[in-house]
Amino acid sequence: QVQLVESGGGLVQAGGSLKLSCAASGLTFSRYTMGWFRQAPGKEREFVAALIWSTSNTYYADSVKGRFTISRDNAKNTVYLQMNSLKPEDTAVYYCAAKNGQLPAHLFYDYWGQGTQVTVSS
Repeated sequence: QVQLVESGGGLVQAGGSLKLSCAASGLTFSRYTMGWFRQAPGKEREFVAALIWSTSNTYYADSVKGRFTISRDNAKNTVYLQMNSLKPEDTAVYYCAAKNGQLPAHLFYDYWGQGTQVTVSS
């Protein structure tokens, strides 16, 4: 039973920062790619960032490049998303995801967390 649990969401003003965490169980991080997705009200789910565990390569959507950073902690079986310079457009439910493949980094994830709300006020 694979389980992904997100935490760290909340309300922040534009220009502020927030760090999301995703604790994983039931899988081996070294065999998987970890990703972050988000879904805003009335919008489709979109790719945000991904980390390929075996290579440490990272990938970002153009909309967050330079502002968001994905990272990992092997000892804690946890992946993080550091979000800086937040904009109201970043408001969404953020989901942690995992898959047993590598590329393409933005597609075909197998497991999903329950989501955590991020709200950026203007």
